[in-house]
Amino acid sequence: MSNGSPTRWLLLFGLWAITASAQTLPDRFGAAGYFRIQARPDFQGGNGRLGLWNLYGRLMNEGPYAMLELKLDVLQAAPGTQEAWASLLGRIEGGSFQNADPAGGKLDQFRVSELYVKAGNVLLENVTWQLGSLKYEYGDLGLYDMRPATLLDDTLGVSGHYRGNRVDVLVGLGDSGFAVRGANYVPLLTGAVGVKVRLIDTLEIGLGAQGAYEPFIEGNRNSSYQTPDIPYDELYRGEAAQRFVERNPTLEGLLPRPRQASTPNISWRAVGSLTFSNWGPIKSNSFYVGFRRLHPQRLMTETFRGLEYAFYVADFTRDRYQLQMGDQLNLTLIPNRLEALASFIYGDDSDLQNTIAASEANRTYWSALLRLQLYVTSTLHILAEGVWAQERSKNGNLYRQHYDSIFRSTGGVADSRGLEFGDSPLRTTVQGKAGVVLNPSGYGIFARPSLRLLYGVQYSTQQAAFGNAFTESLDQYGWFTGAEVHWHHLVSLEAEGWF
Repeated sequence: MSNGSPTRWLLLFGLWAITASAQTLPDRFGAAGYFRIQARPDFQGGNGRLGLWNLYGRLMNEGPYAMLELKLDVLQAAPGTQEAWASLLGRIEGGSFQNADPAGGKLDQFRVSELYVKAGNVLLENVTWQLGSLKYEYGDLGLYDMRPATLLDDTLGVSGHYRGNRVDVLVGLGDSGFAVRGANYVPLLTGAVGVKVRLIDTLEIGLGAQGAYEPFIEGNRNSSYQTPDIPYDELYRGEAAQRFVERNPTLEGLLPRPRQASTPNISWRAVGSLTFSNWGPIKSNSFYVGFRRLHPQRLMTETFRGLEYAFYVADFTRDRYQLQMGDQLNLTLIPNRLEALASFIYGDDSDLQNTIAASEANRTYWSALLRLQLYVTSTLHILAEGVWAQERSKNGNLYRQHYDSIFRSTGGVADSRGLEFGDSPLRTTVQGKAGVVLNPSGYGIFARPSLRLLYGVQYSTQQAAFGNAFTESLDQYGWFTGAEVHWHHLVSLEAEGWF
């Protein structure tokens, strides 16, 4: 075969084509992640967080956190083809670093929160199958780090996700027993359906629903039972065991045999979303809503005279509901100079069985937040954020306003058997944060990595409304006496980034 023969050139061309095709395939393994870490010396006895939770915005109200997502392409499809493909994905996340929190960065603070296989072009075109963890999010309120519209985050099973030009459809089926009951596992057959419709390229609406059914298993101590003849208010006072023994002195340590709950245990949720983007100065706007019925609880325990009593409470905890909705608007006020984020969230938690005791299961709350980011240069930014929030108990007092406020009460009057706490049904919280931001990647409120030096201040009507080490005892012989604290100040040096 001569050097210029056609056969030689055909062989060389074939080898080149095979090599070029192989080079176009992406790497089989990939990793991505997120982290945040901060130093917040707290000179007021706090734990380094400005407030109690994310209702006041995630900024300076969250602690350290890291997440790593891993992906391995088990079967790759050639670009531009309809060949079958499959990938293995997992997520590891947790909230502890050395010297940043009390856990000291121990690995037991991290967990494998998701593990699943995705496969496409199998049986049906444009359908992605998922086996394992099934969490499906319609989006998030980034300023609060909350996700009102989420399906199957508690479910292990299988789902199919069809993606069309204008319509996406998700169908999933699995078991959420471990997520809901943990070590007291019972099967919870869970299914969900979700739809997203792109009305136009910049406008999308989403709807979804999920339901879970718990079959009764006779003889299984983790199944849906109810202890009869126990008044609801005695359980909430923590004195059901004592009162039972007083009524039945010969039956100490022996409760009535639990019976099957009156109706099957069923929980559900409905979610919705409306998002649009690139409408004039509006970079994006996202609205999410979620309404859910929580799954009944298994039991409550009490100890009396050294004996432990287990009260099965499926019927007492059946009608618990949560509503949460929120909106986040991203505006360009002055291109490459000033950007704004405005967000609002509202929530309503209801326990219809509990009409007597003040608790976080019966409350409403709302929060309004505005963040401005001024771009001094492409990498040097000035951040300012303000938040106003209120939480209101439906069943009377839930919050202490002073360090020497009463604890248990009835109608604001001290009562050792009272079902209220403190002296107010309302907690109002105001926060302000401001500082300098370095964003090496340039413009954008969500540009990362981000290095921040911030000052934050909080005022709350509740006494010491932040994680703290203050004693709550009013004992006149206590070593540590109380102090009135409604203002909280923090300076934070923090880093946050995606990789």
